[in-house]
Amino acid sequence: MSDLPKRVHIQEEGPREGFQIEPGPIATADKIRLIEALAETGLDHIQVCSFVSPKIVPGWADAEDTVSGFKAKPGVRYTALWFNESGLNRALAFRDKLAISGSISLTASEGFTKKNLNRTHEENLAAMRKQTALHLSHSVPVRRIGVMAAFGCNYQGDISPTQVISTIEDGLAIAAEAGAEITDISLADTMGWAMPARIERVLGEVRSRWPEKRITLHLHDTRGLAVANAHAAIKMGIDRFDTTVGGLGGCPFAGQKGAAGNICSEELVLLCHEMGIETGVDLDALIEVGRMAEAIVGHQLPSELIHAGSLDAFRKAA
Repeated sequence: MSDLPKRVHIQEEGPREGFQIEPGPIATADKIRLIEALAETGLDHIQVCSFVSPKIVPGWADAEDTVSGFKAKPGVRYTALWFNESGLNRALAFRDKLAISGSISLTASEGFTKKNLNRTHEENLAAMRKQTALHLSHSVPVRRIGVMAAFGCNYQGDISPTQVISTIEDGLAIAAEAGAEITDISLADTMGWAMPARIERVLGEVRSRWPEKRITLHLHDTRGLAVANAHAAIKMGIDRFDTTVGGLGGCPFAGQKGAAGNICSEELVLLCHEMGIETGVDLDALIEVGRMAEAIVGHQLPSELIHAGSLDAFRKAA
C-alpha cells in the first residue's frame, strides 16, 4: 500500500445531484440549510446547484434564489453545473460567489450520449468545441475533461479501457484546438458498472498514458460496490472523489429507476479514516448532515452510515 495518498479530497455534490432528481419540490430554504450545514463539516468543495432549464430539471428552477441565499464560508469552494450558453450566463452572474470553470464533457458510450443528450458522438464533439470556445471567450478556464460511462453502460454494455482512452484523446484534441491546457481527468461510473478489477484496469491505462494528469472518480453505488471501487482506487493513489451526502441523487437518464446515487460522502470519509488517510472532514458532523438531508427529502437515503453511526462513536462508548 505504498501508493496510499496521505489525504483524500472530497468534492461534495449532494445539493446539486440530489435535488435535481427528487420528485417532490424541495423548499429553497431547505436547500440553503443543507449547503450551509455541509460547509460546517470541514468539506471545502460543494457543488450547490444546476443552471438548467426548469422544464427539464424542475428541481433547480430556484437555482438563482439558492445561490443568492446561502452564506458562503471562507475557504470553501462553491461550484455549479450548466450545459449551454444560457446556463453559463446565469452562473457568471454569481462569479463573486461561485468558482466558475469549464469542462469538456464526453461519454465513452455513444448509446448513453444519445439517451442523455440526444446527440451522436460526433455531434457532441462539435458541441464541446463550441462550448470550450464559449468558456474561453468569457475568460472561464477549461482545465478538465469528464468522461461519463467510463466503466460500462446500460445501453451499450461493457466499455473497454481503449474506448475510454479514445474519448480522452478526443477531449484533448478539442482543448488543443482551443488553446486550453487540461490538468484534470474525471472518470464517471455513471450507471454503476465498475468493479474493483475494472477500476484498476481503466485507471492503469489512463495513468500510463497521462501520468501528469490529476484523476477524479465519480462513482455511483447502483450495485453496492462504490466503496469497494473507491478502496481499489485509493490503493492506486487516487485522491479525489465526487460524493453526495447520504447518497443523494442518481442519474435520471440511466434507464434504471430507483438506482442508488453517488458514493455516500460519509461512507467514503469513514473508509479513509479507517485507512489512516486524512480528509479534513468531521465524520460525526457529516453523518448528522446526512440525517438532515434524509429529513429534507422525506424518504430513506441509501447511506447505511447515517443510520448505524460512526465507529468512533461506539469506540468512545465502549
